[in-house]
Amino acid sequence: MNTLPVLYQDEQLIAVNKPAGLLVHRSSIDRHEQENAMKIVRDQLGRWVYPVHRLDKSTSGVLLFALDQEIARRMTLSFTGGTISKEYLSIVRGVTKEAERIDYPLKDIVDKMTDQRANKDKPAKPSVTDYRRLASIELPHPVGRYSTARYSLIAVFPATGRSHQIRRHLKHIFHPILGDTTYGDGKQNDFFRRQFDCHRLLLHACKVQFLHPATGALLHIRAPLDHAFGAVLEELHWDRFALP
Repeated sequence: MNTLPVLYQDEQLIAVNKPAGLLVHRSSIDRHEQENAMKIVRDQLGRWVYPVHRLDKSTSGVLLFALDQEIARRMTLSFTGGTISKEYLSIVRGVTKEAERIDYPLKDIVDKMTDQRANKDKPAKPSVTDYRRLASIELPHPVGRYSTARYSLIAVFPATGRSHQIRRHLKHIFHPILGDTTYGDGKQNDFFRRQFDCHRLLLHACKVQFLHPATGALLHIRAPLDHAFGAVLEELHWDRFALP
């Protein structure tokens, strides 16, 4: 992979559409992985870039980098301060409520490579995720102990930014994300591989909105879905929700 699709670029920032399966930066999650988004974008631009937030390796979508340290500092403060609006698209097991706020504290997941100074014994931190159901479906296929399979397409709005927050919160309310091999339902994941040839986590960072740290302009950055996610939406007749 030589380049990543650029969604937005100016003198201070660049946003790319990160594919599922790519690390943001080197990590103990996969110490043998040589490729990561930070390195690709750095080589793509021919200059150093500074990550200002994280996406899980298995999550796709909008990924922002700053082009200097001061902008990186301001953007990091915006992310940690909750002034950046983020929206994700996901397919989960079962029929969710129409809308819900998940307010459930989470402990940090420490990366041994990038979080060496982190206190591993810190208590769980306040963590909040909102979601809205966009569509639901029941398929006439037995999965596990159920005679049919039910799924929901949801828009997810994390208000805080804990490690694996969306995935852990959706597991907490018994609606795990399809394709999640850590927090998900193995039988449902197997069904999606067989039925839809889908081998990825169905979680995509589709929109980010924030005030530009240098100009103050309001930016809306959107990332289109990849073929695998889009193909599942089409199979389920949910393609009207594909972005942009």
